[in-house]
Amino acid sequence: MATRSFMDEALAEARAAAARGEVPVGAVIVRDGTILAAAGNRTLELKDPTAHAELLAIRQAAAAIGSERLTGCDLWVTLEPCAMCAAAISFARIRRLYYGAADLKTGAVEHGPRFYAQPTCHHAPEVYSGIAEREAGAMLKRFFEARRG
Repeated sequence: MATRSFMDEALAEARAAAARGEVPVGAVIVRDGTILAAAGNRTLELKDPTAHAELLAIRQAAAAIGSERLTGCDLWVTLEPCAMCAAAISFARIRRLYYGAADLKTGAVEHGPRFYAQPTCHHAPEVYSGIAEREAGAMLKRFFEARRG
């Protein structure tokens, strides 16, 4: 599967999240060119503030491979991860993080606390930002504009 296809899968998960009334964020975890897990936000549906797309995908991938360490795995997500998700990505030892839209308000990778740049961070993935940024950002913008009325 081509690189862009993995972000396309994450975008499909984000669209499905929006259709459920969730903030449209989607994530996929890939190892050796195969998608191990795919998820979209489900915080409202599950009544769980930790049910972000990244955490749900990490849980699925860990179950799929039978390990809490996702070494050799890459995470594709439509929005810059928050501090909670950035920490989980680090703890899971994800190799590479690819994300779409920057999150100036609650992002924690290249904005806000810049989690991976902190001396207390034990593992920092390689980070690649701006993949399908316009599409991911436009989806979020439309979602929040519709909510505001």
